[in-house]
Formats: sequence, C-alpha cells, structure tokens
Amino acid sequence: MIYTITLNPAVDRELTVPAIEFDTVLRATAWRVDCGGKGFNVSRMLKALGTDSVALGFAGGRAGELLRDGLESLGIATDFIWIAGETRTNVSIVNEVHDRYLKVNEPGPAIAAAAQEALLTQVQRLARPGDWWVLAGSLPPGLPASIYADLIRIVQEAGGDAVLDSSGQALRAGCAARPFLVKPNDAEAGQITGLPVDTTAAVVAAAQAITELGVANVIISLGKKGALLAGGTGTWLATTVPIREANPIGAGDSMVGGLVWALNQGYNLPEALRWAIACGAATASMAGTAVGSPALVEELAPKVEIRPYQETT
Repeated sequence: MIYTITLNPAVDRELTVPAIEFDTVLRATAWRVDCGGKGFNVSRMLKALGTDSVALGFAGGRAGELLRDGLESLGIATDFIWIAGETRTNVSIVNEVHDRYLKVNEPGPAIAAAAQEALLTQVQRLARPGDWWVLAGSLPPGLPASIYADLIRIVQEAGGDAVLDSSGQALRAGCAARPFLVKPNDAEAGQITGLPVDTTAAVVAAAQAITELGVANVIISLGKKGALLAGGTGTWLATTVPIREANPIGAGDSMVGGLVWALNQGYNLPEALRWAIACGAATASMAGTAVGSPALVEELAPKVEIRPYQETT
C-alpha cells in the first residue's frame, strides 16, 4: 500500500484574470477549486497512473469536509485526523496566457498535542513491511519540527520506506531519521546544507552533504533543468523535456508521485527518476492544478535523458 501524509492541507482556489495588475480590482474570467496539499497532490498523480493510495493528515471544518469529499470523488481513500480548527484555503491568481501567477498560502490551523498523538498512533497501527509512505509539505502551527522524524522512524521500524518532501528545519530533522529518500529543490537543499547550489557541481556537493545527514538517497529537483539523484546507485542527472508550460504549481508533487509509482512497480531509482520527471513535466503543462494524464506521461518518459554524473576538472 502507498500512504501519503499531508499535515497542512488546503483548499486550492485558482482565479484566472486577463492580466495581473496591482492597486486595482481584478475581475476573474474563470475559477476552479481543487484539493490542495503536497501529499494530496501525490495521491492525485498516483490515481491518474492507476495506483491507489490512502491520504492521511489533519482536516477540520467545512474546508476539511470539502477536501475529503473531493478526494473521495476521485476514488482516493482518506483517513483524516479531525481537528477543531478550519483547514486553510490557498489562493492562486493566474493570467489568461498562464505565464504569470501569484499564490498566497494561509498558515493553517493550530494542531493540538492530542491530535498529534492521534496521528502518531494511527501511523503506528497502519505501518507494514513493504509499504511506501510519502510525507510532504509544510507544518501547521503547533507541530514541532521533529514530527516528520518521528513518523519516519515509525514507518521504517515497521519495514516500510519513507519519502520526505519538505523544507527548512522539518526537512533537516527528518533527514536525521534516515528516510529512504528526500526530495528538496535546489533552494531548499542550499538552505539546509548552507552550501551554494548555483552550478551542477555545487548541487552534487549539496546532495552528498544531505546523504551525510543520514539519508539513503536524495533527489534535488532543478525546475526546468531536470533533477539530480545521489545515493546508493551513484550520482545521476536527469534532463526534463520541453513542454508548453501552463501552470508549474504542483509539478514537484507530481514528480514525487511518479517516483513512488515507479518504485512501487519495481523500477530502480535512476529509471524511477525518468518517470518522476515525466510526471512533473506533464503536470506543468496542464491548466489549473490538474495533474498530467497517463497518455502524456507515457509520451514524455522516453524523452527524458538519464545519465551518470561525470565530474569535470
């Protein structure tokens, strides 16, 4: 089974306007509402690829009910820890040609100690050997930076594999719990290592520094430049494929979804990275926060170049 944990989910509301301007009233020409949160986005990508997952996390109020109903309408099973607060709403404003956007994220509701304990107990009850767990996103108020590390230990002591996609202190603390893989972007990798990430060689050094924190494998996403994989299989570079970008929001989450899907299918890490890149590119080509279609992912995957990193002198 594949589980995704989203500690700070959101209702994502996107408004399309003719042009993004400041100090004036913008009138939307279109709008859409989606289930947001990094782990939920991973579950959506997995579902698009024909693989089931169970979406876990905290939810509260009408917005939480909307998330539950929206995910279940897509055929994604949920098992939330319900809280007293209201799940946050994030707002994106994009122009009609989809080359400019603004996104504003609410901080999220405070999580009480009892709800945190309920989540840890739930994961301990569900964790089984061979399962994949994706832990993704920011932390809402009230949770310690060590929460991902606690969850990773529970999962991996039960024989599962944890994939962590977060940032800042939560990412650094999570690395110390020795997850199977972490997936920061280049800026996040630079933040937790204190190293520059302005060249390929610098990104490689940052990736190696992250593995020294205890992580078995690290993938650093590089946006339109692709990604770098470092770990037990060596160091690999993946180039992305040219697409007509519509909305890059959620592309990194789809990348994680494609990666876990491929690993669950038995692909090795370098080949799984190929599918990860294809899923991210497919989603970036979609309007709104829709995920890429299986047909487009299959079309793009063979075009992704995966090659061993060769250090130059």
